[in-house]
Amino acid sequence: MNAPVKTENQIAESKPKTVKAYVSDIKIRQKFEEILGKKSQGFLASVMQVANQPHLLDAVPATVINAAMMAATLDLPINNNLGFAYIVPYSTDAKDSSGRKIPLLDNNGNQVKKQYKGREYPQYLKVVEAQFQMGYKGFIQLAQRSGQFSRIAATPVYQGQLISANPLLGYEFDWTIENKGEAIGYVAFFKLLNGFTAELYMTRADIEKHAGRYSQSFKSGFGVWKDNFESMALKTVTKLLLSKQAPLSVEMQRAQIADQMIVRDVDSVSGDYIDHNESVANLEAPNPSLGDEDFNAALEQLNAGAIDKEYILNGYSLTDAQKIAVEAQG
Repeated sequence: MNAPVKTENQIAESKPKTVKAYVSDIKIRQKFEEILGKKSQGFLASVMQVANQPHLLDAVPATVINAAMMAATLDLPINNNLGFAYIVPYSTDAKDSSGRKIPLLDNNGNQVKKQYKGREYPQYLKVVEAQFQMGYKGFIQLAQRSGQFSRIAATPVYQGQLISANPLLGYEFDWTIENKGEAIGYVAFFKLLNGFTAELYMTRADIEKHAGRYSQSFKSGFGVWKDNFESMALKTVTKLLLSKQAPLSVEMQRAQIADQMIVRDVDSVSGDYIDHNESVANLEAPNPSLGDEDFNAALEQLNAGAIDKEYILNGYSLTDAQKIAVEAQG
């Protein structure tokens, strides 16, 4: 027998307890104390401040608490002004206990439908849930905390600052040139204690293409991409660089997975992705292609032992002939 369909009023009536009630719950407080120790009181106060902001008032309280607890496990503050981690509301379809979308009914009990370009589309109840989001400063903080980085940074790049771009040997910038106008791109860089360095430069077009692929809010022209493009661009280039090139601590792995997730279970870092279909497994920066000259230079570097096959095969968009040539090297 099918579960009874709830009306919008019934959903409101069954709404779970408030964020304040969760924060006052002794078990919840004990959980935060286990994670943060003496810092838990101050952190919970910041949770209440964030939860009372107008854009989060309608969010399902349990999702707000889970997002906050995820930030706590990473020891990152959720103060929006600091830029380490955020709790962001997203509207999604309400679901019943079986995971099915709940139809929106009219006063006669019939499912509401909307017309668009001659077609009818059934409507479903919506619910606002809170999503955990990392800021680029949060990724940098976790990298520094791992003890493996001697330097890590990300910055916008303006007209005239990019001097040369070599997909194999890297980029050259002139930071003495004044920042003017709109940024033309964004670059992230790190150096490990063992001397290994890596950088990733993405043009503004690269960033927009990536956001258009993974972010519904970017495509819709609202939300964090519209409100703070620079921070999101810096986060994108930093996250991609770390996921592709850096040694990932346990904390960093959790952050990569939890980013942009509606967290259902904090311990297992499981939940739902509403705004994107991105996962750690399919994070992709635009891989540059190699012309004949650069490809030959890459083979020389490979044969000299400066780089390995995986660096070329995974780091560039190669033609079939180029892949065969790389595999044929000793």
